[in-house]
Amino acid sequence: MLVLSRKVGETIWIGENVEIVISEVQGEQVKIGIRAPRSINVIRGELRQDVLNNNTEAVVTNLDLLKKQK
Repeated sequence: MLVLSRKVGETIWIGENVEIVISEVQGEQVKIGIRAPRSINVIRGELRQDVLNNNTEAVVTNLDLLKKQK
């Protein structure tokens, strides 16, 4: 993992077309802006994990239903 220090207004670039902007720092909270093409999905980590967990749960539930039908 790359760890960088940035101040408000400074940026980080990922590749040629994704820019991360530090917009505000208040205590332990950092607000960032992300400029990226619409074709790139941007999602918070905890939401991504929730989606993965829900998808796994749905598959297990469907497998259980299929087993009961046999």
